Amino acid sequence: MADLLAVKIYEKLQNEMSKVIVGKTDIVKLLVMALISDGHVLLEGVPGVAKTLIAKSFSKCLGLEFRRIQLTPDMLPADITGTFTYNVREQVFVFREGPVFANVVLADEINRAIPKTQSALLEAMQEKQVTVEGVTKKLPDPFIVLATQNPVEMHGTYPLPEAQLDRFMFRLIISTPEADDEIEILRKSSTVDPEDLQSVVGAKDIIQTRENTRKEVTASKEVLSYIVSLVGATRRDTERVMLGASPRASVQLLAASKALAAINGRKYVTPDDVKRLVFPALNHRILLNPEYVLRTGSVGRPYDYDALNTIISSALSVVEPPR
Repeated sequence: MADLLAVKIYEKLQNEMSKVIVGKTDIVKLLVMALISDGHVLLEGVPGVAKTLIAKSFSKCLGLEFRRIQLTPDMLPADITGTFTYNVREQVFVFREGPVFANVVLADEINRAIPKTQSALLEAMQEKQVTVEGVTKKLPDPFIVLATQNPVEMHGTYPLPEAQLDRFMFRLIISTPEADDEIEILRKSSTVDPEDLQSVVGAKDIIQTRENTRKEVTASKEVLSYIVSLVGATRRDTERVMLGASPRASVQLLAASKALAAINGRKYVTPDDVKRLVFPALNHRILLNPEYVLRTGSVGRPYDYDALNTIISSALSVVEPPR
């Protein structure tokens, strides 16, 4: 029988967040997958679609230390990682931890920070540590970065480099709500306070679920081959793609697929698990060919979701899933 701890964690988080978040059950599910598979998430959408509210509510439901970083152009790397300060009384240098030393870090409007500051998160996201003046400090466990960015107000922003985008397990596109959902949002906005959300999951359960998922949920050789073929198809689409998904994408797609299987109460990954996660796992890892961008009229639209969806759908259509 599959370990039900992942199922319980998902159900608790979904039920608690539904008190505040309306019509975003898929987004919450993907956040839980990232949490139990050691991934990070980039939330992207126009202003006012609850990107920050989703991230804050998610952190509120976790019994973990939470820090928020509001990124601005004048922020320096030390403002994130921390720095050594001189203690006059003790006459020694003491390390002052930055806000990245938390279990859940919200990097709000990450593309408003200069590249040097953005890069301060690279080591933290990949290796769960930071190095300051040659001294390496470990970050808390578990550790997850939830970043937000706005794809329409590009003035005064700095697009994330491919190396940093590749550190995110998912880029989740937060769309505007349907009319019925928006009515429910209006109702809840006057009756529900996000600060009233309760912590329903602790660090011990998250770490245990992560280890169980990693060790006990299996993927057949055919499923592994399917993942590699899908990711490889984005690299071979040279007419439309200048840079396809990396091998890290394959690793994270497998980890996410295992998490989805665990949440669904299974100890094995199916091709449908992989298909379900291909778009959120790959859409930020594909760099469009400039000629294709010109031909499709995507100039001025740095995040052309339709073009990316077409390319990923094409990969799904040309790669035969295992039976």
